[in-house]
Amino acid sequence: MADPDPTPDVPEPGAYGSSEEPGAVHSAADIAAAWQRERPGAPTESIEIVTPIWWLGKLFADDRDRALRAAGIDAATLDLLSVIRRSGPPYALSTREIARRTMVTAGAISQRVARAERDGLVVRRPGTTGRRTVLVCLTAEGHALIERSVDTVLGREARLVRGLSDEERTVLAGLLDRLMADVRRRTER
Repeated sequence: MADPDPTPDVPEPGAYGSSEEPGAVHSAADIAAAWQRERPGAPTESIEIVTPIWWLGKLFADDRDRALRAAGIDAATLDLLSVIRRSGPPYALSTREIARRTMVTAGAISQRVARAERDGLVVRRPGTTGRRTVLVCLTAEGHALIERSVDTVLGREARLVRGLSDEERTVLAGLLDRLMADVRRRTER
């Protein structure tokens, strides 16, 4: 009696059509359909929403990283300086408020502030609401850097979404806000 072939039956490349060829780009609908074909009944209703969001996040992040490198700033510093700049005059926020607005841990904020302070972009000052409150304030150099950087980044990102009409952008922004609020609610611990 011959030994059974230990290699499983593997279809030839392209056996499922051209979209299954190595290196082919699959749509989220293709991925959902493939899971339904391979695992009928699998919960695939999120794939056509979550997968494009992940892909877009990657594309936007990669493009933003290129823009930031060209502007001479990193993403963490941009985030820190941006949240302080958006707060309005006197361009100062507590570390707790920075952490809340950026959805970053207090420890990460502390590291970001220390690095930005070392680079002369912010200064720490005692707060007025309690002994332990620390305000992080933009310096003139930090203000100038964020002014240059925000124009570069937002200009690039505006060009990236120009494929949608004003109305489509408004509808999409509303849907994303609604989804974000619901996902936050469902994932809070």
